[in-house]
Amino acid sequence: MQRRDFLKTMGVATGASLLPFLKYLPAEAAGRDDTLVVVVGNGINSLDLHRQGTNRPSYQVSINIYDRLARFGVKTLEDGTLAYDSTKIEPEVAESWTMSDDGKSITFKISPKAKFWDGTPVTAHDVKWSFDRAVSLGGFPAVQMKAGSMSAPEQFVVVDDMTFRVDLPAPSKLALPDLAVPVPLIINSKVAKQNASESDPWATEYLHKTPAGSGAYKIVRWDPGQQFVYERNDAWALGPQPGLQRVIVREVPSAANRRALIERGDADLYMDVPAKDAKELRDGGKVKVDGAPIDNCLHVLGLNVAHKPFDNLKVRQAIAFALPYEEILSAAAYGRGKAMFGGSEATPSSTEWPQPFPYKRDTDKAQALLAEAGFADGFETTLSYNLGLAAWQEPTALLIQEALGHIGIKVTLDKIPGANWRPAALVEKRLPMHLENFGGWLNYPDYYFFWAYQKGHLFNSSNYENPEIEALVDETLHMAVEDPKYAENVKRMIAIAFNDVPRIPLYQPYLDAAMQKNVEGYAAWFHRQLDCRSITKA
Repeated sequence: MQRRDFLKTMGVATGASLLPFLKYLPAEAAGRDDTLVVVVGNGINSLDLHRQGTNRPSYQVSINIYDRLARFGVKTLEDGTLAYDSTKIEPEVAESWTMSDDGKSITFKISPKAKFWDGTPVTAHDVKWSFDRAVSLGGFPAVQMKAGSMSAPEQFVVVDDMTFRVDLPAPSKLALPDLAVPVPLIINSKVAKQNASESDPWATEYLHKTPAGSGAYKIVRWDPGQQFVYERNDAWALGPQPGLQRVIVREVPSAANRRALIERGDADLYMDVPAKDAKELRDGGKVKVDGAPIDNCLHVLGLNVAHKPFDNLKVRQAIAFALPYEEILSAAAYGRGKAMFGGSEATPSSTEWPQPFPYKRDTDKAQALLAEAGFADGFETTLSYNLGLAAWQEPTALLIQEALGHIGIKVTLDKIPGANWRPAALVEKRLPMHLENFGGWLNYPDYYFFWAYQKGHLFNSSNYENPEIEALVDETLHMAVEDPKYAENVKRMIAIAFNDVPRIPLYQPYLDAAMQKNVEGYAAWFHRQLDCRSITKA
């Protein structure tokens, strides 16, 4: 498409709303074999994942511009879609590693091929400084490291310049995979220290806008709220050389505009496509739609037990029997989700997670439970949802409002802007009834329970506390799957979740991306962000 045609088409189709896009991105960029144009709904707010307040979209930056000791492999699903493989861990900066006989330390040999952008070698000193930083700055990164039994700088040991060791308090199945998630990125410590200060010893202000990595791509431009641009690091030698010279990621808030751009060929890739658009784009056949169920992830209705009457078990169970699950799956997921309701077992017989909960819509049962709880006439409450996720949360909220009205619960909807959601729902945990989503980065059920069912943890937005869950998670989190007690403990956790329902699962969502037919190598990742390294254009 010629630029004059692009301007004419966009002017007719969507008007002035796309003019900022034209200002920063020539239309011809989407047609270049060496350039990928990506459209997303939410942009990044930092180039430093360790920084307090860094948002989820920013995680992708750390994936593409920083390296880690190890990375997950990729597998091909039955329908040909590529997805990460939680069972396969491959070398990245570490060319090899060995586990001690007692399982309490992992020793890594640093690859001589690992070089920072300034040409200096990556050393064990850089790894230690970076890991010390991750556990010391607090917030989400520190808790993520703790999930892998890494919480103190003393655990990270420089054996020599090219040998690094992690010491663990006890053997843990999560330690090695936790080193392949976005958080334990490796920073050029020499550059960072040169830009640190007494008041900012970890160079958070510098690294916020000026990364110092070794990854396959570099950031060469960032216009907050508009776009950022990756350029390939041609010296990167820790894997196959990426096929794209340049990746332009444009923030386009309107889902309708993102869809228009991908359908007209003026964008190459559209990340995190709403379910309705994914279905229609797939059915239309003009572009490819790749997607897979997100491992260890659920869309849920959260009931905050710190707010009455949700502290009442029978009230929570009544709501679980009142929800219009089938309608939600149809109206919000458009079939792009796995049902997590109507399970046949009240007591789980397997450790599969997620698995369907034993609830389906039964208004009579819901009313009876509500009466037993002392609320035969119902009550009034508020249902909060995230406007940033309105594509699935708004229709879901409306259906829940209507369904609960049938059992006497009067629901007022509370729409919260996306920028305000995390503090209200996850940090302050002050929303009585709310829609929420969490997906565990490490594909184990006990890891999900660690984040979403243990008291005080970030994604336990329901303020749920159960001493038995606390003990089970603490005992099981680092336990080997082969341990006979592992399955027993996990099934007991799931049984408690079945019964107590502080989080009522609605469905397991898909992560869908739409792309032009000449785009190859896109893979769905647990972190739900873009990994540019494997993508090519014909």
